Amino acid sequence: MTWTAPSVKRTQQLGDLGTVTERQMLEGWLNWHRETLQAKCAGLEPAQLARTTVDPSDLTLLGLVRHMAEVERWWFRRSFAGEAIGDVFTGPSDGNEGLGGVHAADAEKDFVFFQAEVKACDVAAAGHDLDETFMSSYGVTLSLRWVYMLMIQEYARHNGHADFLRERTDGATGD
Repeated sequence: MTWTAPSVKRTQQLGDLGTVTERQMLEGWLNWHRETLQAKCAGLEPAQLARTTVDPSDLTLLGLVRHMAEVERWWFRRSFAGEAIGDVFTGPSDGNEGLGGVHAADAEKDFVFFQAEVKACDVAAAGHDLDETFMSSYGVTLSLRWVYMLMIQEYARHNGHADFLRERTDGATGD
């Protein structure tokens, strides 16, 4: 039996985010977008996930999953929490944080890495105040709140890409 990207049920209903605390709102929106990316991939086989569909771009759904694992790690764990860890995915750096160099044969493993990274990033942020700051690699002081906002916009942008990629893969559309 061929592995397919797992189905995901969104844990957060958007209407529920209108009257919660700021922290709950930021975490809720981030989780919504994380789950949206996974939903865009759900049911696809490895070859479909690694296939380019929008010429001339070499962007793939699997590349987006890998990229977001790298971006999550960079901002939550390496930058905010100061963990001395390398990249999620090893190999030659393509300068695109995991977008390139995807292989269908690695799809299941890449999804496991993504899901593990999301959990590790949640742990890195847990118990910290949104106003807690750190010095970025760019020499700018940033807050945990800023990281949440950055991640929400990063997912929102790439989920738009995922919409096009999925539609071109099998015609599926949706939110």
